[in-house]
Amino acid sequence: LFNMIVEVPRWTNAKMEIATEEPLNPIKQDIKKGKLRYVANIFPHKGYIWNYGALPQTWEDPKHTDNITGCCGDNDPIDVCEIGSKIRSSGEIVQVKVLGVLALVDEGETDWKIIAISVDDPEAQKIHGKGIDDVKKHKPGYLEATVDWFRLYKVPDGKPENQFAFNGEFKDKDFAVEIIKSTHEYWKALLHNKADGGTIKCTNVLVSSSPFCCSEEDAQSIVQSAPLPVNGDSVSPEVDSWHFFSK
Repeated sequence: LFNMIVEVPRWTNAKMEIATEEPLNPIKQDIKKGKLRYVANIFPHKGYIWNYGALPQTWEDPKHTDNITGCCGDNDPIDVCEIGSKIRSSGEIVQVKVLGVLALVDEGETDWKIIAISVDDPEAQKIHGKGIDDVKKHKPGYLEATVDWFRLYKVPDGKPENQFAFNGEFKDKDFAVEIIKSTHEYWKALLHNKADGGTIKCTNVLVSSSPFCCSEEDAQSIVQSAPLPVNGDSVSPEVDSWHFFSK
């Protein structure tokens, strides 16, 4: 079992991400070229098709070339697609069972996508023993839709289709857990200043052996100094556009 942080609730479009370059890593909407980022709706989907988030205490090291994919890491925590029936909230912590993993190669970087289901989901007991094969049985078409989604989601922005290792085949839960373990080791190196995290802010309150550990009071001060929430710009009608691509 692992604890997932939800960044993006299912069916929503705003590209919310853990802001690793800011102290305490708040969840914020990503910005590109001065504009808030939204993922496109690619028929027949609306926004993200799972509760999307990340596993804390993991890091895909951009200076490490993966032996399997031949690509370096994407400099982020490992991503999770939670396939349960409930729509979660951004910032929610969800305990999940890992079922398998997809190896996306995004602009030359390894970007692992863990497939998981919340332990409190009504189907969690049915989708467990055989992991990814159980997903195929109980949620037919979901894995194929997942590959299509990741293949095409940047095409409306003028970028090429994403590629996959293993020809887009999902690896089983044992393989996925090994990937999580390895990215956890890279995270430990990062938190103990044994790996170059570049602009990543490693400020934390729990890893006492980390040189980046701070007090609860310091953390509270960081939170209190954050800008107050304001009403942002209205969402462009373009966000609701529907895009069609051949399979």
